[in-house]
Amino acid sequence: MLRLAELPDPSPGPGQLLVRVTGAALNFPDVLMCRGQYQVKPPLPFTPGVELTGEVVAVGAGVTRFGPGDAVLGAPVAPTGGLAELALLSAADALPAVPQFTAAQNAGFLLTYQTGHVGLHRRAGLRAGETLLVHGGAGGVGTAAIQLGKAAGARVIATAGGPAKVALCLELGADAAIDYTATDFVPAVKELTGGRGADVIYDPVGGEVFAKSLKVVAFEGRLLVVGFTSGTFGQVVTNHPLVKNYSVVGLHWGLYRQQAPEVITAAHADLLKLAADGLISPYVSAEVPLAEGPAALDRLASRQTTGKVVVRPDR
Repeated sequence: MLRLAELPDPSPGPGQLLVRVTGAALNFPDVLMCRGQYQVKPPLPFTPGVELTGEVVAVGAGVTRFGPGDAVLGAPVAPTGGLAELALLSAADALPAVPQFTAAQNAGFLLTYQTGHVGLHRRAGLRAGETLLVHGGAGGVGTAAIQLGKAAGARVIATAGGPAKVALCLELGADAAIDYTATDFVPAVKELTGGRGADVIYDPVGGEVFAKSLKVVAFEGRLLVVGFTSGTFGQVVTNHPLVKNYSVVGLHWGLYRQQAPEVITAAHADLLKLAADGLISPYVSAEVPLAEGPAALDRLASRQTTGKVVVRPDR
């Protein structure tokens, strides 16, 4: 159960930043953490909010990279989270905020665009001229993947639930969008690709969507497993990718923070250039005050949101 509570101000330990939160974007992992269903289970009680932006107000011992007044974004150190006025970040993991973006856009930038960039480029090797199929195109990771696919020179097909979400995908640059509530995307994708299928499939949904995606992955295609918002894992029998010559590629972006942080730093540098060139811009559908955070999480869990919903503790 989520409730507002007054807690003592956190103090930054060695290597940490104390940040005054100006925006915290809501993500599906927040929902799963609150339900106790996420792979990371912080000890109770904890504050949700896995990504935030804000202003540094104090630094811990040994921190030289950032100082008070700097605008940063990052994933907070548990059990502190973004749905708070103050939170702690690891200075090593924090990144400079994007100067062209508002606080709300910076709040919704880290996870979705890093996941999209690392997934599409490092893991799936998306090339200009290829066809990218983005599932859940109107959601946070989907809207980012559409923009990143177009920036890479790909032809982008998106799936989304309902006419309004389809329209949003097209507005964000998708070359085609399919309403999966009215149309089976399998024949639609085959028709749009002349029967060839998609070279890269970006799947944050899993379950039945993953199963159907196996029918529309192209020769030497890459099916990118990003998440399981459907609540069901996808299944593949290994003779199928052997016969069709495609790859199923996993993406757990958070592992790069421990295994290869230089990948995140390099991706952020490239993303800053794309933002400066106007090729990417987080779509924020709503900004809500801290007291409305639990209700906003409920809407996210029931798929009633588009893009990013951002909690603003400063409001």
